[in-house]
Amino acid sequence: MITKLDKNASRKKRHARVRSKITGTAQRPRLNVFRSNKYIYAQLIDDTNGVTLISASSMEKGFEGSTGNLEAATKIGETIAKRAVEQGLTSIVFDRGGYLYHGRVKALAEAARENGLEF
Repeated sequence: MITKLDKNASRKKRHARVRSKITGTAQRPRLNVFRSNKYIYAQLIDDTNGVTLISASSMEKGFEGSTGNLEAATKIGETIAKRAVEQGLTSIVFDRGGYLYHGRVKALAEAARENGLEF
């Protein structure tokens, strides 16, 4: 019998491989992206202390518009960048979470770059 490949398990393996090479610090936190079918989430994480510094998601209370498309990813990228700049963080490490740098992940990253984050 042919077994079907588990896409999420494959993504988690890729993410673990990437995470072995990158870490976030207090001065240069890691921008982690998670996308589900319905929402998209972004966090700035300080791995040395194990703390989430800033987060944004399309599931938040004041979020307007569709929650799981390119437009939502762009809005989340803008939001996380504005919140980071307010706290004085401009340089980050990007963690695509095992996803391809395409579509919603790419839209979030480019919106964050345009709004003041450098990576």
